[in-house]
Amino acid sequence: MPTARLPMRKLREMLRLHASSLPTRQMAESLGIGQSTIIDYLGRARRAGLAWPLPDELSDEALEARLFPPPLAIGKEQRPKPDWAAIHRELKRPGVTLQLIWEEHRAVHPSSYGYSRFCELYQDWRKRLSPTMRQTHTAGERLFVDYAGTTIDIFDGLTGEVGTAQLFVAALGASSYTYAEATWTQTLPDWIGAHVRTFAFLGGVTALTVSDNLKSGITKACFHEPAVNRSYAEMAAHYRTAILPARPYKPRDKAKVEVAVLLATRWIIAKLRNIKFFSLADLNAAIRDCVTDLNSRTSRHLGASRRALFEELDRPALKALPAEPFEFAEWKECRVGLDYHVEVGKHYYSVPFTLLREKLWARSTARTVELFHRGKRVAAHVRSSSNRKPTTVGEHMPSSHRRYAEWTPERLKRRAGEIGPNTATLVEVIIAARTHPEQGFRSSIGIIGLAKRYGPERLEAACARALEIGARSYTSVASILKNNLDRTRPEPATDGPAITHANIRGSTYFH
Repeated sequence: MPTARLPMRKLREMLRLHASSLPTRQMAESLGIGQSTIIDYLGRARRAGLAWPLPDELSDEALEARLFPPPLAIGKEQRPKPDWAAIHRELKRPGVTLQLIWEEHRAVHPSSYGYSRFCELYQDWRKRLSPTMRQTHTAGERLFVDYAGTTIDIFDGLTGEVGTAQLFVAALGASSYTYAEATWTQTLPDWIGAHVRTFAFLGGVTALTVSDNLKSGITKACFHEPAVNRSYAEMAAHYRTAILPARPYKPRDKAKVEVAVLLATRWIIAKLRNIKFFSLADLNAAIRDCVTDLNSRTSRHLGASRRALFEELDRPALKALPAEPFEFAEWKECRVGLDYHVEVGKHYYSVPFTLLREKLWARSTARTVELFHRGKRVAAHVRSSSNRKPTTVGEHMPSSHRRYAEWTPERLKRRAGEIGPNTATLVEVIIAARTHPEQGFRSSIGIIGLAKRYGPERLEAACARALEIGARSYTSVASILKNNLDRTRPEPATDGPAITHANIRGSTYFH
């Protein structure tokens, strides 16, 4: 805003004091104005050929006109109007400033506007844009992501039930190039999967990903220290981008995607409102066509389509995609139980027994389960079904447990058969007598181990005697061997006369 001009009466007094050779500092104190203003006005008077005393017929209006003559008019052909839309696009390039563009424009058109007027005209043009487009976005810097509030119905062709699909929307900051797809939910797997497909659609990665505070991705929506879900952060690290959550209750932080959501609601959801879809794949095929049309439409503000701006601005500035797309992995903090197993997805996976009661992080993909302790991987398993059963690695077990875990019913029977048929029969009987075969493992392993101490022949004889007397335990077989009963045969039962004794009642007692 130009500075207000001094009243001409003060100028006349200024010329009078100057004619009396009064110093500039004292003139400033006398008139109550700055020394620089006095120097400026005296210079104007000198250039206009004015000196004290002024002619009596010179009015204040004439005096002001001589001090402030109108600027020389310059024809439109001598002062070309800059292409503000092109300049606005150029400012999105990294390192490009308005002063640099003005210098380049002035080099081509020397008679064009000065820098201050150039900036003023650009700001006037920029004010005519919608408020959400006033943010300055550098090419390739930011990707804005969010879910639309409106859902799309999908019908089950067999049952007639209606399901709802969520619309994921992403938009680049510089070009507003838009991507959209439908997912069944807003859960973490769908949220991250949509990001992976977005980066594939763009053919590159931005430096920042501005996310809404969706619970799936942002575990703590905080103004100062937001917390990002570990799986979401791992995806960002894989693509070498950084997650920047929008501030809570600050929609302008993600105004770009808010506009993209509005456009997607109008040009995708509203456009498809009268079409019935019977699968998510069919819906996404229709959405792809709508996205192509949306990106091909020419913006009346910038005079170019989103696709053209993307090819010109964002695509050259995007970082390259990694060699492999990100594979979704879910992280879970868990504690090791007394059986040196952790529960992941209703299944139990072993870790080294030295980590009893320690807290671990489990990283689960569709095929694997990895377990980490203080950032170091301590176990890896092939993912199993949710059957509440354990998956155990022998190296994770204590030596005392490992000795038994290596045995199976078939192996026990085969090992007992190598000693002899009586040993094999006794082991089979012991295992069959238990509710669970594992309950007979220790007895069977102990019996087989007696062959090292007493020899196979004596063990085979002892097992034969145990079968004859109905013994079904390791203790019975060990007792037979210890007392050398395997060397004698049990006496057969006799059918001789009944024993006669005063304390024994005969059969007649009960009749």
